[in-house]
Amino acid sequence: MGEVELSCLAYAKMYLHASQFPRCSVNGLLLSSGPAGGALCITDCVPLLHSHLSLAPITQLALTQVDVWCTQTQQRIVGYYQANACVSDSSPTLCAQKIADKIFEQCNNAVLLMIDGEKMFPGCRVPPIVMYERKESRWALKDKHTIMLRQWEETCSIVNQLFSSGDQEFLVDFDTHLDDITKDWTNQKLNAKIMELVSPANGNRFVTEGTDTSTKLRVTSPVGD
Repeated sequence: MGEVELSCLAYAKMYLHASQFPRCSVNGLLLSSGPAGGALCITDCVPLLHSHLSLAPITQLALTQVDVWCTQTQQRIVGYYQANACVSDSSPTLCAQKIADKIFEQCNNAVLLMIDGEKMFPGCRVPPIVMYERKESRWALKDKHTIMLRQWEETCSIVNQLFSSGDQEFLVDFDTHLDDITKDWTNQKLNAKIMELVSPANGNRFVTEGTDTSTKLRVTSPVGD
């Protein structure tokens, strides 16, 4: 499989989701608004659950609703992310692999992304992520040289600003939506705030989509860090 780009919007929301529930496992879906084929650009994510990740009926309900919403907004589900409750454990659980398998059935270049809790601190020099791809009927570590995130320092600055402002408390996952259906699991208000911070009008050169690869940062491999 080729290169995978992770946008600031997608990364920020995953980080805030894990930060909102630091003692829980959390998961979500990775989305792309780009065309199928070629490099995979993860442009957004949908936070799903922060409790009982293995409950199949809730997961299936969430997948169905997100799939319908993606059709309406010209997006597609291209992967899955998870942060384990134990910060020292960034290995995919059986639940993570099963959900990722289901996504892979519809997207043959789907990825499984695990959040490394031990690297989730201000000033970390590398993205706290471990990415897997489907190889020979199993999920294997993806080549670190094909995982890229644009303007990492600027992305870190934006995420730190969001965290310092307490914006993780405003993120709504599907779990929270089920408790109160008036809450928006698509997080349109939070999306708008993140994109405002990303905007070149605010002095940031970070771009969430495009073809310029001159400023991408290669993600450090989790092996031997």
